[in-house]
Amino acid sequence: MKILTLLLLGLSCSLLAPTASANSARPNIIFIMTDDHAAHAISAYGSKVNKTPNIDRIAKEGMRFKNCFVVNSICTPSRATILTGKYSHINGVPVFNRFDGSQWTVAKDLQKAGYHTGMMGKWHLGSDPTGFDKWTILPGQGKYHDPDFLTPDGRMTVKGYVTDIITDMSIDFLENRPKDKPFFLMYHHKAPHRAWEPDEKHRKQFENVKIPEPKTFHDDYRNRSSAAAEAEMRIDRDLNKTDVKMDPPAGLNAAELKSWHYQRYMRDYLACVASVDDNVGRMLDYLDKSGLSQNTIVIYTSDQGFFLGDHNWYDKRFMYEECLRMPFLIRYPEKIKAGKVNDAMILNVDFAPTFLEYAGLDTPKEVQGRSIVPLLRGEKPKDWRTSMYYRYYHYPAHHRVQPHYGVRTERYKLIHFNRINEWELFDLKKDPNEMKSVYGDRKYAGVQEKMLAELNRLRVELNDKDQFADIQN
Repeated sequence: MKILTLLLLGLSCSLLAPTASANSARPNIIFIMTDDHAAHAISAYGSKVNKTPNIDRIAKEGMRFKNCFVVNSICTPSRATILTGKYSHINGVPVFNRFDGSQWTVAKDLQKAGYHTGMMGKWHLGSDPTGFDKWTILPGQGKYHDPDFLTPDGRMTVKGYVTDIITDMSIDFLENRPKDKPFFLMYHHKAPHRAWEPDEKHRKQFENVKIPEPKTFHDDYRNRSSAAAEAEMRIDRDLNKTDVKMDPPAGLNAAELKSWHYQRYMRDYLACVASVDDNVGRMLDYLDKSGLSQNTIVIYTSDQGFFLGDHNWYDKRFMYEECLRMPFLIRYPEKIKAGKVNDAMILNVDFAPTFLEYAGLDTPKEVQGRSIVPLLRGEKPKDWRTSMYYRYYHYPAHHRVQPHYGVRTERYKLIHFNRINEWELFDLKKDPNEMKSVYGDRKYAGVQEKMLAELNRLRVELNDKDQFADIQN
């Protein structure tokens, strides 16, 4: 009887062993996201205005994507898209409306599959997080200094600087996690969102630095839709006292005053980025010291791009390159070769299915994105996308950017400002800064026809039947 018992015990252990091994082999995932951090303010992307050595580490030790795009360039919709893998017209968050937390999210599936899930920092979705074992979030935009946080147990105030605090909370989550489970952590910074309030240490680093002005700084908005001229986010006109923190020197002429506003804006913006970079370094060092680096996927991105004086603008929203493009850097030592650069077109709807595939889970049919794991293996599927669909809704509040939708391919971009019924077409090879629309130019008639056909194809494929409606908010 004893022998039979021992045999049965041994058999049960051998049957359980593969499951335990498989669970331990599943990668941890840390998703680092900032708010409004433009790719062209990251040195791994060739920044001419700053250095980001710690963020660059992720690129050097993993893969950098050159063409990662957002499908609706505004904070709340992008976050909803990342959680659901669905476009704004499907997930219900086209503007700053409340996210319905009862719908499917990637966090819920990972949690059900045994991941210990955490959400730390900026949430900005109007509802409490669901699918997380632990969450501590900023209310709304949150504050840079001595911020309040919301938790399942109520509201609390934490003394200090928000970027440091969110990192402390994220490391604490990792320190106190169940050690027998893989983890999924959404580690979300407020910075460098407006009104760009750096801590004193990083402010001093940029105090006397002269930031180079972009090539398109003196854009006059000719040769394009009237939407560009209408937008209210100009460096020389629309920054306010809260943004620049002080009165300008007396006696400046218009050109000098514009440059002064730009320097004030950019010094604070880049100081906020520098704090993020230092804290990313803290997180990476913690992973190294705790032995977690090898089996942990680390991603760095932002919720969209941002104008850094390009076209005399700050903010985002337009389908133009500076705010359409997202940084996307990913490190996973066990599976991704170091120092790789990928030029395939990926979108923020792809993040959720990528997490699921790495966790060994199937992607629900209703998810509209596609896992990028094959690209990370160095393989590009023959049917990988060569075009993407974009749609922006929010008007007239916050900067008067006209509602629009469009399609971008590897070379061309077609945009329709539907409320005013104006079109733009750009040849990104000849005009990468998008200074002159060639819509209506006979030389581009064939291109224009093909782009319109592709726009309609994507609209049908993605079930966006209401493309002519604009939402006023």
